[in-house]
Parts: sequence; C-alpha cells; structure tokens
Amino acid sequence: MTLALRVNGQTHPVEVEPYELLLDVLRDRLNLTGPKDGCGEGVCGACTVLLDGRPISSCLLLAAYAEGSEIATVEGLARDGGLHPLQRAFIEHGAFQCGYCTPGMLMMAKALLDRTPRPSEAQVREFMSGNICRCTSYVEIIQAVLRAGDG
Repeated sequence: MTLALRVNGQTHPVEVEPYELLLDVLRDRLNLTGPKDGCGEGVCGACTVLLDGRPISSCLLLAAYAEGSEIATVEGLARDGGLHPLQRAFIEHGAFQCGYCTPGMLMMAKALLDRTPRPSEAQVREFMSGNICRCTSYVEIIQAVLRAGDG
C-alpha cells in the first residue's frame, strides 16, 4: 500500500506493507535514524516521536495509522542550521553519553515544553518517566529540560 506520511513538515509517499511499524518505515524507508529500536515493547522511550504533537512509541504504531497526521522526529528539531534550545541545553548540561536514548528524550521533552513551557522539576520527572537511559544521570537530563524551559 502507498502512504503519504508527513514527517518534519514534508510529505513523503512511501510503499509499505500493512503490518509495518512506523519506526521501521521512518528508519528503513525515510532514512530517519533518530528514533531507535530499544525494547520493541513501548517501554523504553528510545523510539519516541511526536504524532500531532503527542509523544508516541513508534515501535508500537502501524505506519498506516500515522497517515494524515504530522509526525515529528529529532531530525526536525534543528532549524536553519541552528540547534533547538533543547539540543543546546542537552549539550550544555552533558545530558547524554552514548546518545542512544537522546532522540527519544528530546522528543518527549519537546512535547512537555510545548504543553508546559516552564515546568517544575516534578513535572519533568513525571513526564519523562517513560524514557530510560542506561548511561547517564537523570539529573543532567532534568536540568537540561528545565533550562530549555527557561528560554
């Protein structure tokens, strides 16, 4: 089947099988390798993308269900050669080590800041609780999100 997927502001016609997951289509067909296959069960957050502004686990969603929606991946955060404030804050606070979880963390944080521009630490902790990092301290991640919320 042919889908028209709108990703990061551009529409892409894509041939997919009815059973294909959004994560696989993004990575294998559109070469958007930011979303990662961490657990394949929707519990680690590595595959997080935004679907109409809402964070979703792209490893659980059939690509066909995303047609007609706006999909945002980490590749769409930077604009006009400049990093998004969240990306800058993650760098400034050392909020990543290996970077595997970082795209999902960034997208989850973006969803939070879009809803709550100046969240409390408790709000960040709660909202980001579904994203797992095995390398770094969550302290730096939380600090980065709070900093990005400050503008």
